[in-house]
Amino acid sequence: MSAATVTRSTRASRIAMVLGLLGLVVLAAAPWWAGRADMRLMGEIYLYLSLACLWNLMAGYAGLVSVGQQAYVGFGGYMLFALTVFAGLHPVVAILLGALLAAAISVPVAVLIFRLKGAYFAIGTWVVAEVFRLSFAQIQALGGGSGSSLPVAVVKELGAKKAAREATSYWLALGAAVVVLLAVYLFLRSRRGLALTAIRDSEVAASGLGIDIWRTKLEVYVVTSAFTAIIGGLIFLQKLRISPDAAFSVNDWTAFVIFIVVIGGIGTLEGPIIGTLLFFALREVLADYGTIYLMVLGLVAIVVMLKAPKGVWGLIRDRYDLELFPLSYRVRQKD
Repeated sequence: MSAATVTRSTRASRIAMVLGLLGLVVLAAAPWWAGRADMRLMGEIYLYLSLACLWNLMAGYAGLVSVGQQAYVGFGGYMLFALTVFAGLHPVVAILLGALLAAAISVPVAVLIFRLKGAYFAIGTWVVAEVFRLSFAQIQALGGGSGSSLPVAVVKELGAKKAAREATSYWLALGAAVVVLLAVYLFLRSRRGLALTAIRDSEVAASGLGIDIWRTKLEVYVVTSAFTAIIGGLIFLQKLRISPDAAFSVNDWTAFVIFIVVIGGIGTLEGPIIGTLLFFALREVLADYGTIYLMVLGLVAIVVMLKAPKGVWGLIRDRYDLELFPLSYRVRQKD
């Protein structure tokens, strides 16, 4: 007789965890072995990875296909400037407080746009982002339409010397990526995550099981909005300057993020990681070719959607049955 056991972890996931921890130690030590340009690039990678994981949680699991998450990127960035300049808060405190304000404002926004479905929901999120952009463009104290720069005194709160400030900014970006990945992973392994997976597979069946679909989606939207605002604050803490067009850019903070998730694999945790690496590899190789760079990105996205609808990680997972972040249950026979 053989007995069956139900498990989540696999040999591949355990190896991935060990390698991930070792890699994290190496990356955390980057200020001692990497150059300034390399640190800036890696910091940008971490922030895009965070945005991709958050958008993937919304679209890949909750079914909330938003093209307006730049609303909360810009909101977080402007809250950083407003709270540091006018309230005298430390930049890190301002970013965290901005996240709480973003969560608060996302509730009435969700109540409004959740009335829309499918493509209308996507358009509604973009309209909300445009309302945010036009609203902040009217605030002359924050530079109006031309934007403003972060005062030197605020920047120096991160460190007395430039090297210290750059290291702090790098660690904040790395820490944000780790926290977002860990938070999404733990959420998906929880009872709420199980409910979210059921909603993704079939809203009708999930509703029949007693899952409150509207409330679950609201929780996801509010949490992702708060985290997105944190990432937005960190983005403009690195840039040291903000303007409405840059803060609420649909191209930079939504289109590229969607591209990352689509080519990596929507509805997986591994997909955004692979997609981010592929996106930055293409960007670094093709950045000097102007519009050809964007054309190649579009071509890659079309080819992946036609040949591999589940993304690059979907191909790998189906071929080798790999799961680096163990979310699904596996039944194993024991002798």
